[in-house]
Amino acid sequence: MVPHNQPNPLDSRELLSACPLCDASYNPMEARVLGEQDDSHLLHIQCRKCSNAILALVLVSSVGVSSVGLVTDLTFDDAVKFREIDEVSADDVLDVHSLLDDDQAFLAALA
Repeated sequence: MVPHNQPNPLDSRELLSACPLCDASYNPMEARVLGEQDDSHLLHIQCRKCSNAILALVLVSSVGVSSVGLVTDLTFDDAVKFREIDEVSADDVLDVHSLLDDDQAFLAALA
């Protein structure tokens, strides 16, 4: 929750005001919260016009609100699902690399 003395990330009209792909205006009240920790908020905002979405990390501090966003085709439900699964480890990456190097093993893994 946002303390009373700090701005609410959902009230920041300038921060996330338009879709970067089609320039359609966002309604900030349609942002859905994926997670919160201390003064950071992970939001999912879907464009009504082009259906693309933004995953935005909004940081609230005593000096103001800032954000970084990522264009995605994930729905809110997809984002929740991927947020809850284990992270990809270095061993996972090496296993996939080895699998892609061996055509027989790759085809067997697909079956």
